[in-house]
Amino acid sequence: MERTEEVSWNNVSYRTILTKEATNGAMSIVDSTTPAGEGPPRHIHAAEDEVFVVLTGEIEIWIEGDLRRLGPGESGFIPRGKEHTFRVCSDTPSRHLVILTPGGFEGFFYESADRDLKIPMDMPAIIEAGSRFNLTFTGPPLGA
Repeated sequence: MERTEEVSWNNVSYRTILTKEATNGAMSIVDSTTPAGEGPPRHIHAAEDEVFVVLTGEIEIWIEGDLRRLGPGESGFIPRGKEHTFRVCSDTPSRHLVILTPGGFEGFFYESADRDLKIPMDMPAIIEAGSRFNLTFTGPPLGA
């Protein structure tokens, strides 16, 4: 089901601006804003390559022990199967585009928001939802 409305999940906003349906499954692009100091637990996407394009703020992106800082206009590539996470390291939120190939993972954000799942309280349900989107959680967020 094609969804493009903005949703909020764990204080992060997500809005799909290019759906998998519009690309015959080839990719999707999500416009996301994450608050200062926040980021997801470490995880692996088994089926998708992921690209971050930072529009505002700064993030630290961690890929299997390698930590890089990205600011506006910079991007980072995360190959499928690589353990990774990120954290907003600026004093302001970071708005970034998340490009996923192939598309479809954005459904995880919508499902988690629809179910009002909270990290860390609802991790068993989040892990279960993630498994349907080829997502495995592997550890805590950066700075935890």
